[in-house]
Amino acid sequence: MGYIKPAETTKHFLENSPLPKHGNTYTVIPHKDVIKHTHDLLTDSGFVIERELYRSNMNAQVAQGIYHIKSTLAPSTDSDIGMMFAWTNSYDKSTRFQCAIGGYVFVCYNGLVSGDMANFSRKHTGSADIEVHAQISSQIKHAAKFFKRLCTDKDSLKAVDLSVKEQAELLGRLFVDEKLLDATQISCVKNEIEKPSYNYDADIENAWTFYNHVTLALKKSHPRSWMSDQYKFHEFMTAQVFSAAGIQTTDVNDPDSVLIDSSESPTAVETLISSDDEETYSEQEAKIQEVAKTEDDGYSVINFDDDTDEVIIDEEEEDKLPF
Repeated sequence: MGYIKPAETTKHFLENSPLPKHGNTYTVIPHKDVIKHTHDLLTDSGFVIERELYRSNMNAQVAQGIYHIKSTLAPSTDSDIGMMFAWTNSYDKSTRFQCAIGGYVFVCYNGLVSGDMANFSRKHTGSADIEVHAQISSQIKHAAKFFKRLCTDKDSLKAVDLSVKEQAELLGRLFVDEKLLDATQISCVKNEIEKPSYNYDADIENAWTFYNHVTLALKKSHPRSWMSDQYKFHEFMTAQVFSAAGIQTTDVNDPDSVLIDSSESPTAVETLISSDDEETYSEQEAKIQEVAKTEDDGYSVINFDDDTDEVIIDEEEEDKLPF
């Protein structure tokens, strides 16, 4: 794919990598801050980090952190997968900051990330550094709910038979139609189908086994695309395999949460704020209002609906936003 293969690195290396200088409109999100926020928020929420892995490309321009975690308050009893938190960050403008709660397979450390969970990505502009902290906190707060969804999906996959022919057809679609795998990864999956490296406690002709063959190959993905590749593959499998088997997927969206999403706009205020935590919501509202001040110290750009708690952005005034 034309890039130098990213290598595993150390926390110390990422924490001490030089910060970029891209001008006043670019908000630097230091790897060091992301690592600290992650450690602090996981610990404060009753999680123990059992294993942490860091990857980066040359000069740490794109970095990734993966944490295998365990709750001390409500430990999981699942025998196949454990809980994971992951983030991706860049200094070279090649990707937005991303973070998600997910899972990992005990026997091989393969990852699982659902699209519902990888719901935050933020351009390095304006209040990005503030929102990153808030979203890491929100993801961790809802970790048990997200992980339960993954356990349900995993059990459903294990209940579906998938012949080698069907696996080959899905593999071809992942390569040609979805463009989620390159030639090296296709070869990896082919070898795993013929001779699996791990025992996934499922038959060779099983959807869960095939899922792991692909996620094993996705370990070769660049940190820039690893998280999106993971959740796109998860959504592909649940859409194709579950629909064919007549299995309905569960919805983990929290009815007590407010989703603020301005899509691809560089002025996006995109984060998940839980409305059942008045102190957190109030603090975040204050921070967003602070960065939304115009030159005349007005607040006409971003407002909050008192009844619905939704964010309202005046499109005519949007160009006044400082981010």
